[in-house]
Amino acid sequence: MSDLEFGLDTFGDVPSDDNGRPVSYAAAIRQVVDEAVLADQLGVDVIALGEHHRPEYSVSTPETVLAGIATRTSRIRLASGVTVLSSDDPVRVHQRFATVDALSHGRAEVILGRGSFTESFPLFGYDLADYDVLFEEKIDLFVRLLDERPVTWSGTTRAPLVDADVFPKTESGRLATWVGVGGSPQSVVRTARHGLPLMLAVIGGQPSRFGPYIELYRRAADQLGTTAHPVGMHSPGFVADTDEEAKEVFWPHYRVIRDRIGALRGWPPIRRQEFDAEIEHGSLYIGAPETVARKIARTLGTVDVGRFDLIYTAGAQPISARLRAVELYGTKVIPMVKDLLS
Repeated sequence: MSDLEFGLDTFGDVPSDDNGRPVSYAAAIRQVVDEAVLADQLGVDVIALGEHHRPEYSVSTPETVLAGIATRTSRIRLASGVTVLSSDDPVRVHQRFATVDALSHGRAEVILGRGSFTESFPLFGYDLADYDVLFEEKIDLFVRLLDERPVTWSGTTRAPLVDADVFPKTESGRLATWVGVGGSPQSVVRTARHGLPLMLAVIGGQPSRFGPYIELYRRAADQLGTTAHPVGMHSPGFVADTDEEAKEVFWPHYRVIRDRIGALRGWPPIRRQEFDAEIEHGSLYIGAPETVARKIARTLGTVDVGRFDLIYTAGAQPISARLRAVELYGTKVIPMVKDLLS
């Protein structure tokens, strides 16, 4: 199990200070950088930043924040989680991440996704009716750009390219690229068709239910003649010194953001019993280091993945608690999981 990798994910949720007051967006972004620096020092493998265009989150351009992190870290890999390719331009996405790759000496990773929120589509002038074709065409172009040779391409969602060369080039010759998938079989097969690694968003329910998606990915890659890479997964959670502290710090802020998003999607308000049940049996990894480590180890024993990323923020958890969560994940949870699986 020595090849297992462990990361941290955040959307740059705007935290509160220790007096319970929300900090500014600027302070929230700087806080993410500080947490990434700490994760780097503690040996965490990856920090992944999600792209959102909502008031709860401070990170709308992950690669810009990753560029800042690149200048203050030495080993941690720098990923998006995800980049909403459908409402962006593939050429610009490649250029920006190739730039982060240069600043970080080859540590950049882009995780491409369709996005679970829709705010970016009207913001950048795209029609939600084109949701599927936008991603299908843009990922096709992006995969061609990965070869870092002149590209000729045409589609319906952007201007055609004729023998277009894109700069800067990466030193390795290829930008590390994943596709984030939330549970659509069609998305799994598409990822396999392009020969890219798969990152599963497992944010609720039994993790074992995603086993068939991993099998589908490998079977599709085999039938299509592409490469099946090690699969990753990310799930929400929080680590504190005790189980009770972790729940009490996480729950009130999680409830606010869960109900705010749920109201947009027609979900009823979440009840505390549901929250506790999700910790016990589902995909919330919340508790003391040993509790979280045992749950991650159980998941990794049933779902064949090579990387586990913990989404360690959900709402306005206090800055001090977030820093402690990163510290405990790096110093206690990861070593415990490795010991349990060895």
